[in-house]
Amino acid sequence: MLNFLHIPQADPDPIPLAGSPWPIVTIVVGYLLFVFKLGRVFMKNRQPYDLRKVLLVYNLFQVAYNAIYFIVIAYYLGYRGICNLKCIESFPQGHEHKTLERTMHFAYIFNKVIDLMDTVFFVLRKSYKQITFLHVYHHVFMVMGGYVLSRLYGTGGHFNALAFLNTFVHVVMYFYYFLSSQYPGVKASIWWKKYITLVQLAQFVILLTYTAYVRFFSPNCGVPRPILYINMLQGLVFIYLFGKFYVRAYMRPAKPQSKAQ
Repeated sequence: MLNFLHIPQADPDPIPLAGSPWPIVTIVVGYLLFVFKLGRVFMKNRQPYDLRKVLLVYNLFQVAYNAIYFIVIAYYLGYRGICNLKCIESFPQGHEHKTLERTMHFAYIFNKVIDLMDTVFFVLRKSYKQITFLHVYHHVFMVMGGYVLSRLYGTGGHFNALAFLNTFVHVVMYFYYFLSSQYPGVKASIWWKKYITLVQLAQFVILLTYTAYVRFFSPNCGVPRPILYINMLQGLVFIYLFGKFYVRAYMRPAKPQSKAQ
């Protein structure tokens, strides 16, 4: 029943958190238990925590972490040109950039684990309405996806395209979170939120288009086709989910309040 947990490693020297399924599975299960059960039980008779100072540090950390990651990827892929952008394949063992590739892959998975704290903070602040299916699905998929890819395919490769776009979006997103947590006027301004969502949507459209290009216009590319198909499918799923959220939040007129209200 659990044979899928024992699929041989694609990388003979697996990166941290990817040598066994149990660390990531334990983290994700613990996250879901806290978000939907244990955290709410803990907060039942407590007032929401004031986390402004914590969020100040957390959001600035996320801005810096993602900015550094984005700059490193941009430097090596764009300026140094260490990969063929028409087909970004995982480097073979012994390649001069293999250590860099493995380090960046781990750094990305580690950051996706840290991202789970977004939801933990929602629970501690009793902001339960922000814990939507889209929010939880996105976080869990990003953590599990990074692990599964390293397990089945190895590190780097086409994954770099996702990491490049995603870290840029997160720089913008966490900078907004920083401002909104410190300045209530920013949080109340809807145009920030609207364009943050549009940037996220643009990310998935670009990634879907790029993946389709690799699949259909780079016939000799060594990236496994199942990975490309899954990537395109998830791109469509996220476009649908984020698009649905955008329409509901910013395009549908607000319901008029009754006179009694």
